[in-house]
Amino acid sequence: MRAMEQRLETADGRLVAEHVEVAGTMWRRFMGLMGRADLPAGRGLALSPCSSIHMFFMRIPLDVAFLDRDGTVLRVYHGIRPWRMSRIVRGAHTAVELHEGTLRAAGVEPGQTLRLT
Repeated sequence: MRAMEQRLETADGRLVAEHVEVAGTMWRRFMGLMGRADLPAGRGLALSPCSSIHMFFMRIPLDVAFLDRDGTVLRVYHGIRPWRMSRIVRGAHTAVELHEGTLRAAGVEPGQTLRLT
């Protein structure tokens, strides 16, 4: 990934994803991961501001965590499939899209805190 990358960690410092690209422009948020053939384990995309996502024109399923401004996980989607949409997540500020299986493997659940460092 070419844009600014950060690590995604739990509040106690456990690694969730090593390389999370931050979509800092409206165009990057719009394009997201559309059209990519894969998303390797350990990689992801943080969309901010974002309170819902769509999987139109996607080719791969993703895990998605919706976070409030403080990094508290409000909602988790495991393996959301192409051509689906998430619900609008009230209070969400950031959506972090990750390789399918990442959130379950890291034990991420609503109420926990995640941080991009």
